[in-house]
Amino acid sequence: MTDFPAFSAAARHEHLRALGGETWDLLVIGGGITGAAAARDAAGRGLRVALVDSGDLARGTSSRSSRLIHGGLRYLETGNLKLVFEASAERRRLLALASHLVHPLPFLFPVFRKGPVGFRKLQAGMWLYDGLSLFRNIARHRMLSRDGARTEEPHLRTDGLVGAAVYYDASVDDARLTLANARGAHEAGAAVVPYAEVVGFLKDGKGLAGARVRDCLIDGAETVEVRARVVLNATGPWSDAVRRLADPGIKPRLRPTKGVHILVRRDRLGNRHAITFQSPVDGRVMFVLPWGDFSYVGTTDTDYAGSPAEVRADAADVRYLLDSANSIFPDAKLTGDDVVSTWAGIRPLLAPNRPEGGLAASATSREHEIWRDRGGLLNIAGGKLTTYRVMAGQVVDVAARALKDEHGVQSGHSPTADLPLPGDPREPWEAFRGRVVRDAAAAGLGADTGEHLARAYGEDAASVLAAVRADAALAGRLMAGHPYIWAEVAHAVRAEMAMTLDDVMTRRLHLFYEATDGGLAVAEQAARLMASDPGIGWSDTEIAAQVDAYRAAVEENRGFGT
Repeated sequence: MTDFPAFSAAARHEHLRALGGETWDLLVIGGGITGAAAARDAAGRGLRVALVDSGDLARGTSSRSSRLIHGGLRYLETGNLKLVFEASAERRRLLALASHLVHPLPFLFPVFRKGPVGFRKLQAGMWLYDGLSLFRNIARHRMLSRDGARTEEPHLRTDGLVGAAVYYDASVDDARLTLANARGAHEAGAAVVPYAEVVGFLKDGKGLAGARVRDCLIDGAETVEVRARVVLNATGPWSDAVRRLADPGIKPRLRPTKGVHILVRRDRLGNRHAITFQSPVDGRVMFVLPWGDFSYVGTTDTDYAGSPAEVRADAADVRYLLDSANSIFPDAKLTGDDVVSTWAGIRPLLAPNRPEGGLAASATSREHEIWRDRGGLLNIAGGKLTTYRVMAGQVVDVAARALKDEHGVQSGHSPTADLPLPGDPREPWEAFRGRVVRDAAAAGLGADTGEHLARAYGEDAASVLAAVRADAALAGRLMAGHPYIWAEVAHAVRAEMAMTLDDVMTRRLHLFYEATDGGLAVAEQAARLMASDPGIGWSDTEIAAQVDAYRAAVEENRGFGT
């Protein structure tokens, strides 16, 4: 294990300097959920681990998901019972090991006359779904009559409504789940370096021997040679691009698909539950999901051939989602003017072994695969957010065998099955939540801020509240109507390795998505607070550049009004 300082912006620079100073057992490329979890797993086994990403932690698909930890009800129809069983077990585990981030969420699945799923078929599916969780889900499903469904969801479409099922899965802040894993890797001794791009690979007579890494935060920075016994490519939709860096003639393995969500005010739809339904446009299973004062609708599933860094929602995506939502909540009459923001991510699905065009994007397998390319690069791709811990453990098993067989390096067993994630409360969730809300009130903060602090930070809410008590100016809200306070901006730099304004506004807080203006009104003030930390230290010119870059990102995300 390697001893590093707190998980701060300053620590990132220390980690970067350490990269070239030794030979690592495992170099993980990719700071999404799979890479972060693999680094945590491997470091927990006693291996010397370094993790690098060309951007922020969770900057790609891992912060642009449907924010669900779920068994995968729709996979019952494809007969993938193994995946549902595994995902159900992981849902149960994460509810226990990250109770501040993963929360029970009731879903209502309505049935309509002449719909693709009949009442009896849905009922049978519900029993199977509960059975695959060994009847240890949050609660058992309930079947509702037409009147019962209308009582539960008064704004639901009534034309042709037959009844509904209520069942349970869980919601999650996907970006913070990734961040917790990266911090867990750091606490286990891994060097974690965001904004460090792999620009090439090191090779010796036996194959890969490491990578050349460039500091993305300094223009013209020299590359660092990072030597490693095993190199893991966990870059999701960038997997094939990284593979080509190691071997330009390699055949691609991915079939990337784009998933888009739109965010609207919750009172525009009036949904009380999460809603599972099938889009009348193409029959795809979709969700309307509650998120505080908002609801989001998703997701699309279409083939994507562009750069993962440039994926965006387009007008056709937004129209599809609006039409789908209006079909289930017809009184809402949503238009583009109701869309507060959007997000789009790329699913790194494995290409099927069949002729091109032989399988719809939504039918492509969600299972993961682990393999080594001919040059020795270890890869993992595919899979789903819910089963990230299993995926990470399996790929580290492969790395550990290679380390033992090829380098004589021994390692322990995976510790993650019973190891709480950083921040997990040490007391039952409801008791903990109540305590944080009371402590926040004592510090002069609103109940909504207390609730937010409990959910976002878990036990680390105490550090945010301590900052408020030390400096009353940090108790102010960034924006009226949102629970975020200035102490969180400072905390993001000091304890969450936020390196840019976008890191704070988009993935540590969610003002990018939730504020009508994306938080632009407070962007410069937030950047100046970040700059006051020694780990950031921006000049006025650099602050202006941060604000300009953030403004461009916000403006690119908006503009779907009609």
